[in-house]
Amino acid sequence: MAVETEIKFRLEDPIAFARQLESSGFRQQTPRSFESNTLYDTADRRMRAKTEILRLRSYAGRWMLTHKRLPDQGPGEDTHKHRIETETNVSDGESLAEVFRSLGLVPAFRYEKWRSEWEDGEGHCVIDETPIGNFAELEGSPEWIDRTARRLGIDRAQYITLSYGRLFEQWREKHASTAQDLTFSAVAGSTAAN
Repeated sequence: MAVETEIKFRLEDPIAFARQLESSGFRQQTPRSFESNTLYDTADRRMRAKTEILRLRSYAGRWMLTHKRLPDQGPGEDTHKHRIETETNVSDGESLAEVFRSLGLVPAFRYEKWRSEWEDGEGHCVIDETPIGNFAELEGSPEWIDRTARRLGIDRAQYITLSYGRLFEQWREKHASTAQDLTFSAVAGSTAAN
């Protein structure tokens, strides 16, 4: 079982940050591509109560199924976010979504972003342009994350270990938004009404 270790941080300028990644030895794996995610859960949200997610993602022409949960031992979050992650590519995400619905799972939350992926041979960085702002994620060993963050001028005080769902909840509260999903149309529609 793979343990995913990552941090997020806010970005002001994704284009400038991409140039900084290139000059720091990162290579682009996936150019800026649209990503759509749906989290599935039981109607009474049993998975969320256990801090688990079941996610179906469409990104750059591929479908991916991911299950995440807290590690059996150790912290789920300290200065870094740690999750057990099981992930596989699927050929037909729409059919799999129908299977989920037939089993009683419901779409619990949707979120979208424009993402580009980068790597340096040791770790992974993504640039995410979301409806609530721009973020980057560093994923790798805690040592690599901290070393790379320093090299990129990111202070530990800037580390974010929250999921996009939690960040969206904070944003909704701050903006008194009625949006239920973190999609470009839902966020734009809720802020236009406020």
